[in-house]
Amino acid sequence: MTDWKRNGGGPLAGVTVLDLSQMLAGPYCSMMLSDMGAEVIKVEPLGGDQTRHQGPYFDDDEAHHYGGYFHSVNRNKASVTLDLKHPDGRDVLLRLVESSDVLLENFRVGVMDRLNLGYETLRAVNPKLVYACIRGFGDPRTGDSPYAHWPAYDVVSQAMGGLMGITGPDADSPIKVGPGVGDIFPASQTAFGIAAALLHAERTGQGQFLDVAMYDSILALCERIVYQYSYTGEVPRPQGTTHPLLCPFDNFPTSDGWVTIAAPRENLWQELCRIIGQPELGTDPRFENNRARVQNAGEVRRILAEWCSQRTKKQVMDELGGYVPAGPINTAEDIFNDPHIAARDMFLHLEHPGSKRQGTFAAPPIKLKGTPASAARRAPLLGEHTAGVLRSLGYSEAELASLAGKRAIGTFSKG
Repeated sequence: MTDWKRNGGGPLAGVTVLDLSQMLAGPYCSMMLSDMGAEVIKVEPLGGDQTRHQGPYFDDDEAHHYGGYFHSVNRNKASVTLDLKHPDGRDVLLRLVESSDVLLENFRVGVMDRLNLGYETLRAVNPKLVYACIRGFGDPRTGDSPYAHWPAYDVVSQAMGGLMGITGPDADSPIKVGPGVGDIFPASQTAFGIAAALLHAERTGQGQFLDVAMYDSILALCERIVYQYSYTGEVPRPQGTTHPLLCPFDNFPTSDGWVTIAAPRENLWQELCRIIGQPELGTDPRFENNRARVQNAGEVRRILAEWCSQRTKKQVMDELGGYVPAGPINTAEDIFNDPHIAARDMFLHLEHPGSKRQGTFAAPPIKLKGTPASAARRAPLLGEHTAGVLRSLGYSEAELASLAGKRAIGTFSKG
């Protein structure tokens, strides 16, 4: 019985991923793989991923199988519930590993080893397995950080990796970036690493261990601070929406919101000066090149703020759009009404169990013309595919009943 499979297209069609991860980083990574066609089996504890119990919920949803958070990053997946501390639950996972290509987890260091399910054990079961993990500070197998056993969340990796250190309204006010990039960027890096390791495994028949540290990923995201400090000895600090090396490269107030304008190249600056009705600024010695504009950034900002503040966001974009890199600072409502989103199919609309309404989610930004993946499927109910997946491994109905009776696996009910 294979009703748990999507059997769709995409460049990763035929790849099976065991996803033992929870929260955001791991599930986001496996979601990316599923968007490219991989079959993802989400292995959850009997109580489910913690995020199943977090909202937001639709007003008419009384069942609360899961909220928007869980649904957003667990689309396309099959859910299997196992107790990995139970010997029979562990044996089920080993059976799954035999026929899988990837295992992904984001437990703290040592958890899988204590369960006797570490990489070395699983490699003996399936030498072609790609074993991937996301941890706050990496795994000792690839570099034993002094923080290896510390727990971490998005906010911690943003802080330690340098992102907060250059984000904020001024040098003394570091702030967290809005989206959970401390989870999502490591997830994206891990998905890339998995794809590379799968290619190697296909060529050689050999899998491998790979890990991504959240701290490391955010440092890579903040690459500018590394070379700046290396070359100049200066410590980059938060400086609002400006850029330390480029000008103009900033946000400006309009009569009904904000826009951002980036014109650091001379031809763009001259075009911007023409559009705002001050072409003479294009040859003014104070602004004649990017270095001069950086030195006189305050005056550049004053000039552009004065021009923008007399117009609406739409009026600014009507004049600058297509000539100078610029964009309105959109709210979620603005994005929902932007024709670009429909043109690029950047929203997914998926049924939500327990509600008559559909959930709307950000769609994959990777557009593949030759190997598009199949249509997205809603996130799974807890344990929805346990029986189907195990039947596909050869388990009999009697064996399933025995495993469920011992609570080595969960039982599924739509109740």
